[in-house]
Order: sequence, then C-alpha cells, then structure tokens
Amino acid sequence: MNALHQYQAVNTQTSVVDVDRHRLIQLLFEGALERINMAKARIQANDFEGKNRLINKSIEIVSGLRSFLNIEEGQGLASNLSDLYVYIEQRLFEANVKNDIGMLEEVAGHLRKVKEGWDGIREEALEQGIV
Repeated sequence: MNALHQYQAVNTQTSVVDVDRHRLIQLLFEGALERINMAKARIQANDFEGKNRLINKSIEIVSGLRSFLNIEEGQGLASNLSDLYVYIEQRLFEANVKNDIGMLEEVAGHLRKVKEGWDGIREEALEQGIV
C-alpha cells in the first residue's frame, strides 16, 4: 500500500509541474472546495480531528491563492480579492472553532463565484500570456 501512495504522490507532483499557472490556480480552488466539503462531512460524523485537518488545509490553500495576487498591477480587483480571501480565511477559522457547516457553505459559495470568474477568463488569459 505504501508504494501505491508514493506513486500517487509522484503522479500528483508531475501533473502539477505540467500545468500552466492558470490551471494551477484552478486546481487550488478545486482543492479548497473539495476539502471544505469533506470538512462538512467530518463535522456531521463527529470527526473533529479530521475536520480540523481539512479546514486548516483549506486555509493554507486560500492563503496560497492570496499569495498569487499582484496588488500593484491588479489594482482594485486584486485588492478586493485579497480582502475576500482574508475574510474567507477568518470564516474558515471560525467555522473550525464552532463546527459550523453554514459558515463552510458560505465560504464555499464565495470560492465558487471567484472560481467561475477565473474559469471564464482562461482562454483570454492564455492568449494574452497573462499566466
């Protein structure tokens, strides 16, 4: 079984190396949303250790998304996204402390909206060499 996990880790790392920056950010959104959904299930199952791990990973991913922002070049949009990501990180922390599924659903909704916008600009971003 250990060999299988090692293979999966190498396969995942190879996949990430082969993607463009736009796709990498899409993967981060997907990873955060997946972990938030898994955390909701862990709360319902009273697995608070698992919930804690998943929410902390979600916070790390959102922090990573925030680190991709270029505030100087992105002007107002990047600043607004940064503020939203900080808010999401705070709400995830609160949801973790309170075991609040509603808060997790709220932040997942915010992330889905931003992801939809990001997904929508893929072709334009690639054509202009932005990412």
